[in-house]
Amino acid sequence: MTKGLTTRLRRSAAVAALTLAWLATPAAAQVVFLSTQLRPIESAQKLRSDILKDFPGGAEFVTEQPPQLGVHIRAEQQAGKPVSSLIGALHGELQPLAADSLVPLDDIMEKLKDRGLNPGMVEAGKLGTARQMFIPWMQATYIMVANKQALPFLPEGADINALTYDQLAQWGANIQAKTGKRMLGFPAGPTGLMHRFFEGYLYPSYTGGVVTTFKSPEAVAMWTKFRELWKTVNPNSTNYGFMQEPLISGDVWIAFDHVARLIDALSRKPEDFVAFPAPSGPKGLGYMPVVAGLAIAKGAPQAEAAKQLIEYLTRPDVQVKTAKAVAFFPVAKVDLPADIDPGLKLEIDAVQKMTSAKNALVSLLPVGLDQRGGEFDKVYLDTFQRIVLRGEDPKAALDRQGEVLKRIIAETKAPCWLPDKPSDGPCPIQ
Repeated sequence: MTKGLTTRLRRSAAVAALTLAWLATPAAAQVVFLSTQLRPIESAQKLRSDILKDFPGGAEFVTEQPPQLGVHIRAEQQAGKPVSSLIGALHGELQPLAADSLVPLDDIMEKLKDRGLNPGMVEAGKLGTARQMFIPWMQATYIMVANKQALPFLPEGADINALTYDQLAQWGANIQAKTGKRMLGFPAGPTGLMHRFFEGYLYPSYTGGVVTTFKSPEAVAMWTKFRELWKTVNPNSTNYGFMQEPLISGDVWIAFDHVARLIDALSRKPEDFVAFPAPSGPKGLGYMPVVAGLAIAKGAPQAEAAKQLIEYLTRPDVQVKTAKAVAFFPVAKVDLPADIDPGLKLEIDAVQKMTSAKNALVSLLPVGLDQRGGEFDKVYLDTFQRIVLRGEDPKAALDRQGEVLKRIIAETKAPCWLPDKPSDGPCPIQ
């Protein structure tokens, strides 16, 4: 038995034990809402105190790491006494559970047809089946933010709302030349989301793909350029988890991150910052829409309460309240209030400019990897470590990491997802 399988089995047993422990507590009478989203303590607390507190009957919000979601749900079901009723997770995290762990929600979807839910997200909620397997809950993405002190250093002729990666690199170099400081910032710390930058932004923008083009000549050129750009990045970026903190402190002037991890800076000092789309590369403006959905587990002990919670969370007023509390945007048709937080408005405007750009190129979150998602992300982070931080030859590093990626894709049998073209069978690596 491999070490990885042994570890997963132990985790499954631990979850099963936790399941039985929960059953013995009064909280089991409430609907247990298990989520891979809003895991940071502050976000989870805001959901509990600002959103769930008004749900009749109450709900217990429990978070789980994305790679362990499948292990958790299956362990509960194998124990014969499931605890989790409602599941909140991303499209790619729910996909592996569709066949054997989720119940269809067509009846709920019918009741919610007047909510104006985003049609593309509703279709994505079918997870490749003819049934509605999840209901869209909230959406987010990643953008750029800059301190207005950085604006005088923009390259001549550059449009901040239509930057290229070459212009971003020149912008950082201009600031360094005039101030002696490296003022670009990325969330490359242990709790940061730097892997999403590579998977959703840099790779699509330079290569037009993520998996099939992993070690392509375009990828070699991309990594070579990004290594040069990194010379103007604040070296503390390898410690940053949330870019709002170094933006507020002034340690960086220009940053990339998830909208929920930038909102504090924009809300506290909206007059000090500008928000704008991610840059473009030779293949377009790669960006990653983050769609979170709500699903119900098979055998859910509080299935009816879970359905009521879905209805509650998709109400227009609750969607707006969620946006205000945790900076995840509505998926239902809503009228934003006039008193909306100015920082949130900055983000919404930047997202609209990015998603409506003529060269916008959608890159979905990884699909079909189940608990191997963390290993997939690590391939991109390890490649970054090798090429950018350690100075290894880009082609040699990509060849080595490409073999790791190929093995993960082969073992999970994951087909290609956007922006890679559809595949019959596991997504090929050229």
